[in-house]
Amino acid sequence: MEIATVYSRALVGILSPQVTIEVHLSRGLPGLSIVGMPETAVRESKDRVRSALLNNRFEYPLRRITINLAPADLPKEGGRYDLPIALGILAASGQIAADPLARHECIGELSLTAANSYATLKGAGTVELQAELKNTGTLALFGIEIDLSGYPRSWVV
Repeated sequence: MEIATVYSRALVGILSPQVTIEVHLSRGLPGLSIVGMPETAVRESKDRVRSALLNNRFEYPLRRITINLAPADLPKEGGRYDLPIALGILAASGQIAADPLARHECIGELSLTAANSYATLKGAGTVELQAELKNTGTLALFGIEIDLSGYPRSWVV
């Protein structure tokens, strides 16, 4: 698979609208572009995500990576998109299954070793409440841990 979709949530006041993260791998010079009105902290996530994947024995694709954060007119800020971007890259490159990602909403800031800081994410409670109010059966994934076999295990709120 060369394209993957992951769902997350933004924070706009007391609301938490859904954000769709699309990751596309294509031919061309290796690089990563994030489109869809990302703030500085979101653009910086490319470095955190790359380090987190490499430090956990995943392969970082040597391809052109385009990440779309939709809807484009919704402001995106903070490190809350690190985890969904990382999962999208892994799914698009075939390192993890993409199907389970369609049933969850992911949120989490990653350190360079993939440790998370969910407790410090601004509006984490709002994200959980909005996901529950939508009554879609989705849950906010808040962390990722890599076991010895190299498969990600997520803790679910």
